[in-house]
Amino acid sequence: MKKLLPIFIFIQMSFGALAQNQNLSKAKALVSKMTLEEKVKFLVGKGMKLPGIDLNNGPTVGQTQDLVEGAAGTTFAIPRLNLPTIVLADGPAGLRIQPVRKSQPDKTFYCTAFPIGSLLASSWDTTLVKKVGQAMGSEVKEYGVDILLAPAINIQRNPLGGRNFEYYSEDPVVVGNIAAAMINGIESNGVGTSLKHFAVNNQETNRNLVNTIVSERALREIYLKGFEIAVKKSQPWTVMSSYNKLNGTYTSQEYDLLTTILRKEWGFKGLVMTDWFGGDDAVEQMKAGNDLLMPGTSKQVADILAAIKNGFLSVRIIDENAVRLANLILSSPTFKKYPFANHPDLKAHAIIARNAAADGMVLLKNLNQTLPMHQIKNIAAFGNTSYDFISGGTGSGDVNEAYTISLVDGLKNAGYFIDEDLGSSYSAFIKAEKAKQPPKKFFFELSAPLSEMNINDDLLKQKALSSDIAFITIGRNSGEFQDRKVENDYYLSDAEKALIHQVSIAFHAQNKKLVVILNTGGVMDVSSWRDDADAILLAWQGGQEAGNAVADILSGKVNPSGKLAVTFPANYQEVPSAKYFPGKNLSDKDVKGIGGFSMGYPSEVTYNEGIFVGYRYNNTFHVKPAYEFGYGLSYSNFIYSNLKLSSTNFNGNITATIDITNSGEKTGKEIVQLYLSAPAHELIKPVEELKGFAKTKLLQPKEKQTIMFTLSAKDLASFDSEKSAWVAETGKYEIKIGASSMNIKQRKSFELAKELTVEKVHPVLMPQVQINELKPSK
Repeated sequence: MKKLLPIFIFIQMSFGALAQNQNLSKAKALVSKMTLEEKVKFLVGKGMKLPGIDLNNGPTVGQTQDLVEGAAGTTFAIPRLNLPTIVLADGPAGLRIQPVRKSQPDKTFYCTAFPIGSLLASSWDTTLVKKVGQAMGSEVKEYGVDILLAPAINIQRNPLGGRNFEYYSEDPVVVGNIAAAMINGIESNGVGTSLKHFAVNNQETNRNLVNTIVSERALREIYLKGFEIAVKKSQPWTVMSSYNKLNGTYTSQEYDLLTTILRKEWGFKGLVMTDWFGGDDAVEQMKAGNDLLMPGTSKQVADILAAIKNGFLSVRIIDENAVRLANLILSSPTFKKYPFANHPDLKAHAIIARNAAADGMVLLKNLNQTLPMHQIKNIAAFGNTSYDFISGGTGSGDVNEAYTISLVDGLKNAGYFIDEDLGSSYSAFIKAEKAKQPPKKFFFELSAPLSEMNINDDLLKQKALSSDIAFITIGRNSGEFQDRKVENDYYLSDAEKALIHQVSIAFHAQNKKLVVILNTGGVMDVSSWRDDADAILLAWQGGQEAGNAVADILSGKVNPSGKLAVTFPANYQEVPSAKYFPGKNLSDKDVKGIGGFSMGYPSEVTYNEGIFVGYRYNNTFHVKPAYEFGYGLSYSNFIYSNLKLSSTNFNGNITATIDITNSGEKTGKEIVQLYLSAPAHELIKPVEELKGFAKTKLLQPKEKQTIMFTLSAKDLASFDSEKSAWVAETGKYEIKIGASSMNIKQRKSFELAKELTVEKVHPVLMPQVQINELKPSK
């Protein structure tokens, strides 16, 4: 069987390639039969109508609501050629469609709210993420959608990024591998994905108007690398270009990004679409290889037709773009007439969501084995968010789920008793405060957080006497159109810090513990208050089953195994991009967009920190964070031993193996991280960079597992802008394997005898201005 398996795989791949070639031939034939006007309309979406907004440019034809209510967009159909309209819908944490429809008042169309990207990346578990993707893709298919507008994989450059909850990590190796697993899972259902936002879409402030200025090396090593890994490991159906400009040109209009790099260098075979209303020149988008303009306006159709007529745009380009779209449609469920029934297995998917949430939550502190809880029955739960959990962020990354399990719901489901008087007071307070909130100005607007309920000292003393333990949940949310703030967002409010301190004093006076739960989409300050807590669990935003997943960890049903895929700094000013985020305005004139919405201001942001993002900065410049990249506690302990290299000299590749033994008393999983230190003769380098990771199976006490990593020449290389090449310098390389970026357990070295030029690339996307990049001292 082992001998037959490669033959079977070859045959399977050959049939797949044959089907693709047949589709491509058919797509070319179909495009050859289209009129010019049909081709152009084909490449422009059918538009969309937003509540209360008059789209000045109007939809080209119809609207999204005609097929799947709440979907984000649709394509232009050509019935005479049997090319149907296909449906595109958000988003990264699960399908976002309208859950209740006037046309079918007796039915609901809820979707599963899966854990956010930050949590999934903290699991470091590609097998689990693929399983989440499979469930997510099943709902996409069963609700009649063809393409899910996900995953979103921009680098978490700064903690204040409004959409960091959608994104995975500060590190491109984590980003690329988690994204590939998600894409492969979703697309195993025969539906498509859209890898986004390509590229350097790392902020929401002025997102449609900002010019991102970044060096070629930082671009290649940090901001494009995750996309490169994902494209090469998964070949997504589509890639979505971003809103921003990159070194002076809108990404959706940048040929060298979308064609030279994405298609020619990386071998991407699929379609590129714009983000909704992205860019400002439909003709340049066509020339760049941005095949599909979404959601589509009649003005774009007119502009493209006029450019062809006037000789500014070749029909050949239109044909190439149209073939890619036709090829995609031929693979879609709609074209294949899949009989969707609007009945995905939501119960089974809720179980997957719960397991995934528990797998990616990170235990940050556990003083004197506060957790898991022992002999605890009565719990006092403080903080608004204990009763009103945040399942996920806002905007296109939101999901319309049927329910969200809060912390107190989860604890009750696990058999614990929650102080009812305290719960009643919080419920009444939350209801009253929400009633005071003004209506949203637009559909994606993020409501202001509620103030914390005041708890007097006498009540605290009473609860400390009657309860076995205290929990406080601190909640944070964010989303599209706005980045987070430093005060009262990244940092806790005075009321939140006072609540933690007062509860800590009251419960510690009775020799009882305080556990703080962080229900957040992004990084936040812990340094100013963590000494008051006995344990801290970073629950992230765990989707609709979050409360049950938290209870699984608190009770010991699940041994926490998540680790940080992003650094938690000691304070915000120690973030390397803090001085430059989110850039500077170039005009004081507010630009209005579709429907009169403010688009912000023309602006620019310079990535002066260069390649020193996250742990690359902390470790190289010796800046100790609150919790480092890769950090996370377990109820078990693990021993790293017996690191072996296949050779002490590099020759094409090198393999490292290491034994991981569970030395604790509980079954558990460990995340094993491989970092590489490279010689820095010609190029400056971070002191180490992540090159691989693996999560063990569930290890029984005393059980051992051998983990293997293989490094290629590309893993050794850094990008040399002068040579337009990935270069591995000669000298000594050190492999460091550890439990975090600052907790290295085993080291071994090997030599590279001769400098390697691993890959030559095109000299493109260089900044037009000098960047004063951060450099370590010699």
